[in-house]
Amino acid sequence: MDSTEKGKRELRRPYARVDRPKLKRKLLEQCISRNVTFHKAKVDDVVHKQGRSIITCSDGTVITGSMVLDATGHSRKLIKYDKPFNPGYQGAYGIVAEVEEHPFDVQQMLFMDWRDDHLNAYPDLKASNAKLPTFLYAMPYSPTKIFLEETSLVARPIIPFPELKARLEARLKWLGIKVKSIEEEEYCAIPMGGCLPIIPQRVVGIGGTAGMVHPSTGYMVSRVLGAAPTIADSIVEQLSSVSDKAVDSALERAPRTEEEADTMSAKIWAAMWPVQRIRQREFFDFGMEVLLKLDLVETREFFSAFFSLSDFHWQGFLSSRLGFLQLIGFGLSLFAQSSNVARANLLQKGFPGLVTMLTRLAKTLGK
Repeated sequence: MDSTEKGKRELRRPYARVDRPKLKRKLLEQCISRNVTFHKAKVDDVVHKQGRSIITCSDGTVITGSMVLDATGHSRKLIKYDKPFNPGYQGAYGIVAEVEEHPFDVQQMLFMDWRDDHLNAYPDLKASNAKLPTFLYAMPYSPTKIFLEETSLVARPIIPFPELKARLEARLKWLGIKVKSIEEEEYCAIPMGGCLPIIPQRVVGIGGTAGMVHPSTGYMVSRVLGAAPTIADSIVEQLSSVSDKAVDSALERAPRTEEEADTMSAKIWAAMWPVQRIRQREFFDFGMEVLLKLDLVETREFFSAFFSLSDFHWQGFLSSRLGFLQLIGFGLSLFAQSSNVARANLLQKGFPGLVTMLTRLAKTLGK
């Protein structure tokens, strides 16, 4: 985390990088094998009437169905909000590169390198990094092939990509890494936190458009893949009715009225966002607001305490597996592990967000 003797920490946790082209290909193959129909066009408008949803596409095509799912990421074109959407942003610039050599163990992943020694020769970059810090991910595939990424955990507004790239190039020069060729280049901008969409509403969101990004980490893939079976089961349940339990056959059941269609969508939203998930997200959003206010030194102190917690707590926080009461225990443990200076920072910078979180949580009481 820093260049001091105690700045390095070994974490007992496997780490993987998703091969996005392979994942996309696998999902598309499954869709094709199940006779999913694809239509290449943009959605211009969605109208709901008499229990049906009517989509008008940019090419003039009109599609009618029982339910619309919006999985378009962060476009927010079909999903409605009743509050201004003001997220933080995780920004990153990364490369998969062939290099002459690198100093990293090929059996280990470098998770968060918050050191800034590489910026000593660049006073402007060092000053900006002191206020809005970034860290290095390094995942070696071999002694000469490696994934490297300079990441801003969260900022508002996002740190511009040219600055992220400049910080990474300065870091590589300091590490003595000479890039021979770039196999893949990544520009990453992830909206984090912000208000949830109106829950429920007629169009069903999933993924980024439904607010499923972890507000404190930017992680989402495992959360969505984990929730997908629950959401799919709820959709099947709402769009089918068992006509003969003896043979367990099911007939398609289209909603007959707007009220019935609204009820069906509401049940799917409830499966995706049960009250315990909403409370969990409020805590994560509170965490993001604290992280937004930390400079480099305060960020190092925060993560020094964070990774001093039990594996159950810090791993559970990152993977969205802690329930709300467990998150309270996590917060108290984090406060106890922090230095006196870090505690003062957490109290000063976290209090406004804490009040906001408690106000929002009060609305979930009795649900």
